[in-house]
Amino acid sequence: MARIHKDDQVKIIAGSSKGTTGKVLAVDTKKGTVLIEGVGQRHRHVKPSQLNPTGGKRDIHVAIDISKVALVVDEKTNKTSRVGLIKNADGKKVRVARSLKNKEIK
Repeated sequence: MARIHKDDQVKIIAGSSKGTTGKVLAVDTKKGTVLIEGVGQRHRHVKPSQLNPTGGKRDIHVAIDISKVALVVDEKTNKTSRVGLIKNADGKKVRVARSLKNKEIK
C-alpha cells in the first residue's frame, strides 16, 4: 500500500518548487514518482507532422520523485506529516499521520 494516493493534497519539500502545494494527479509506484497539478510543467518541442504542420511547443507534465513530497494533513494551516501504515481493529492496513499521534487519514 502506497503512502501517497491519487487526489491527496501534498506539499513539495525539496527542489525548485519547494513550498508549493497541489493535488496528486497520478502515482507511479514502480518509478517512485508522482504527478502534481500545476507543478512540473515543461515544454516539449514537437516536429511538424500532417496533424500539426507548423510544429511548435506543447506543454507536458513532468513527474516529481515521491520522496520530495509530504502529505498535507491540515489544509487550513498547510501542516504536513509523515505517513505510517498500521493495522486497525478489523485487520485492514490504514494510513496514519505520525505528527498527529497516529491519527487515521481519511
